[in-house]
Amino acid sequence: MGIGDNGRVTPTSATAEAVQALLRNAPQSEAQLEQLARDAQTLPIVELVYLVETRPDTEAAILFRVLHKDTALAVFESLPAPHQAELISGLRTRQVADIIGELDPDDRASLFDELPASVAERLMHGLDAGERAMTTTVLGYPRDSIGRYMSPEVLTLRPTWTVGKALAHVRTHAEEPETIYLLPVVDETRVLIGVLGLRRLLSADESLLVGDLAHEAIHAHATDDRENVTRRFFNAKLLAMPIVDSEGRLVGVLTVDDAVDILEQETTEDTARTAGSEPLPRAYLSTSILGIVRSRVVWLLVLAISAILTVQVLEIFEDRLDQVVVLALFIPLLTGTGGNTGNQAATTVTRALAVGEVRVRDLPRVVWRELRVGLTLGSVMGSLGFLVAGLVYGWAIGAVMGLTLLSICMMAAIVGGLMPLVAKKIGADPAVFSNPFISTFCDATGLIIYFTIATAVLGL
Repeated sequence: MGIGDNGRVTPTSATAEAVQALLRNAPQSEAQLEQLARDAQTLPIVELVYLVETRPDTEAAILFRVLHKDTALAVFESLPAPHQAELISGLRTRQVADIIGELDPDDRASLFDELPASVAERLMHGLDAGERAMTTTVLGYPRDSIGRYMSPEVLTLRPTWTVGKALAHVRTHAEEPETIYLLPVVDETRVLIGVLGLRRLLSADESLLVGDLAHEAIHAHATDDRENVTRRFFNAKLLAMPIVDSEGRLVGVLTVDDAVDILEQETTEDTARTAGSEPLPRAYLSTSILGIVRSRVVWLLVLAISAILTVQVLEIFEDRLDQVVVLALFIPLLTGTGGNTGNQAATTVTRALAVGEVRVRDLPRVVWRELRVGLTLGSVMGSLGFLVAGLVYGWAIGAVMGLTLLSICMMAAIVGGLMPLVAKKIGADPAVFSNPFISTFCDATGLIIYFTIATAVLGL
């Protein structure tokens, strides 16, 4: 196996190549399907997941059908929800029902989000009453809230129980919840009192009370934003986090595997939007050409329209360019410097926002800091620009370049640091407001600064 650029495992074994060859030839006979099943069952789960994600829908469905039930479930659970939804259309009804019934309620809710309403409703009716109730609970929370990603299957303890009784309870019900490493302690009305780690429970004297051993819980409310909760989760180095409702009653638990999934989704989304695109709903190799085009074309059109500002600025100062043609030579350098400086500031502040190092109320401090950073960078770039341009084109042009680079670096650093905070304040994604828009803004504004300085220094 090899590791791809995205961190996923890429099959390199001879068996994986044989499986791909069989799939490409569309196996029809019983012997071919049996050979495919034998080869597929020898592959690790990570390789099977890669094959299902990257093969066309028909081939992926054929591969999935020949897998053993337990293996198929493990592969299915490892797929993103949009890919799960597309795979379901190629599977047999009985196989779909078996898989849906085995999923955790939070994973099932994510899948139902991607399915047509009629399909989701039919699958929901196929669940038993208990599973249906838990899935409905998760689906009742906003899509970006942590309640949609929690597991409602939680093993709880009472503060009045002895350690011995608590251990017996854990042993009896250990297979039911998604995790038992962190055990919430609740009262008769399920109000969260604290948490108790399994290790501490196992090492405690059996005569002690659970309430005396429990400690205060780091928890979140079910309606809290999923990204904010996940950042807190990892900052606290947790394995699980209790989730409560508005009255403090325990409604579920966020596990580390679900937190990792959320963080991966948010990182993928931010990375794509920073580059002026939308995240792909499934693996790149199995996404259609039209799907990739759709993820990019809207942003390209938006940025193309916004870039008209730059053209209009050039048109306004066309007479200055006619008088001093050499000014046109430096336009790419100045616009590139402004965009790069703004993007550096935006990326730094966006990350600081994501990990909780900066908050919206810190806006004045961020602006003041970026002003000083821009001044320092501008002094370095401006001095270099003054020296080089002055030696080649004359010291008047050198002065224009030096002052422009100083001004543009200061402006771009402030704008780059400011925009993510403004986006956060109005409830938008900071990544959307960052690199593409900052580059366009800094291009237009930088040209205005450039020609204004040139007009004053050169007397145009």
